[in-house]
This record gives sequence, structure tokens and C-alpha cells, in this order.
Amino acid sequence: MYKTGEIISNRCLKGDYYQVVFYAPEIAAKAQAGQFVHVQIANMSANILRRPFSINNTDPVNGTVQVTYKVVGSGTEVLSKLSAGAVCDLLGPLGNGYKLPADDEIPVMIAGGYGTAAMFMISKLAKNKGILLAGARSDADLILLEDYAALGCEVKAATNDGSVGVKGFVTLLLDDILKNPAPGAKYRFYACGPTPMLMATGQMLCAADRADGELSLDHVMCCGVGACFACVVKVKDGDSFRYARSCSEGPVFTAGEVYYEN
Repeated sequence: MYKTGEIISNRCLKGDYYQVVFYAPEIAAKAQAGQFVHVQIANMSANILRRPFSINNTDPVNGTVQVTYKVVGSGTEVLSKLSAGAVCDLLGPLGNGYKLPADDEIPVMIAGGYGTAAMFMISKLAKNKGILLAGARSDADLILLEDYAALGCEVKAATNDGSVGVKGFVTLLLDDILKNPAPGAKYRFYACGPTPMLMATGQMLCAADRADGELSLDHVMCCGVGACFACVVKVKDGDSFRYARSCSEGPVFTAGEVYYEN
């Protein structure tokens, strides 16, 4: 699973958001929607911990793996400055991804911030390109909406400040679909984003008898292979809970599996 990944391109999408394309044909051939790569960033030999990144897209023909990321710390800061030709060490594809919708199902993808990156391959691979519900603090944090639209996906947005779409949380858009489904529509729900948003989404899906909806519970991961137990999340275990390793048992869990604190 250890592969080198030569950077083909690394560009700024907007603000602090970047997109890097690695040449990693073995990973590109196997990657599924919702999986991730664990990256040892070049020029950071003093930092032994890898960084996990959702796989945004792949091109198995050309052998490329695309990652969309936000500069949030020293690691992503260094990554954003790497140019074509630099080589990173990649571990992947890792984790359990999303189950793709059946041909007669409509995928509804609920994204918070750059959660849009992790679910892009659902729309890309699905027969019905579905509906993207994208939420963010403001327009500055909405990314990849044009990419989804180019696939033929219906795109709806919600922002905290009302700069784009509905003013408020993305769960407002989800609530509307749950209460006012299109006649005869067979929806399948997916989500990725900040933990509070995922917990609210999961509880809404369970209350609507859609516990089969899938949530990507991304957490900070040290090893990425289930050895260190640093990325555990609570899942149901009878009337109580147990800790599941999000890197190896997830990151994707059904809404019905997740243990909610309230």
C-alpha cells in the first residue's frame, strides 16, 4: 500500500483551498468513493506523522489521484508550496468508502465545507448524478460546486451569512427534502463535514427512518491503519457504545450505527 506519488499539478482553487494531483496508478486503480490516502509530505522529514486526505477524484487511465485540501497548519502549508515534480509518500487507498447508489436511486450528498471533496466520486460514478446540498460559513468556503454541476448534479447551497443560497445550516436543505420528497423518488443519503453537522444529519436521518444514510466520520489519524487507536469514534453496541477506529472500520458508517450523545 506504500506508493510514491509524484505531483503532477498543485493549484489554488480559492482562498486557502488547494487541489493537488498525484501520479499514483496503483491507488488510482483501486480507490473507491469515500476512501482516503495518508500522505507523508515531501520536505517535512522532521515530521513523521502522515496527514489523511479524502480522495476527491481519480483517473485510472492516466493513473492520477486528486486531493482537494485546505491550508490549516504547517503540513498543508508546506504541501501547498510543492510544485510539479515533487514526490510524496502515499499510503492508500485506505478505509471503507461509501456504498454507491443503485441505478434507480438518487444520491443526496450533504456536505459541510470541503466535505464536498470526499463525495464527488459518488456523483461521478452514479447513474443518477443526484443532489448536492452544500453548506458553509460563507461563499469563501464553498468549493467544487461547479464540478458537481458539470456532472449534471443538482446543486443547492446554504451559508451561515446568507451570501449564497439559503441563510442557515445545510440541515435546513436536508429537512426540506426529507419533508417534501419528489413524488416517487428513491433517495440514498450521504454526508461528510464537521462533526456537529454530521451528528445533526445522522439524527435527522434516523428520525426519518433513513438510518441507512452514510456518514464519513473523519478524524485526525496518526497511523491510518487501525494500529494506534487515536481516531476512534463512538458507535452503538447494544444499549451502550464502543469505540470504532475511523481509519480502518470507517471512515464511513451508517447513521444507524453511530452513537449519539443526545
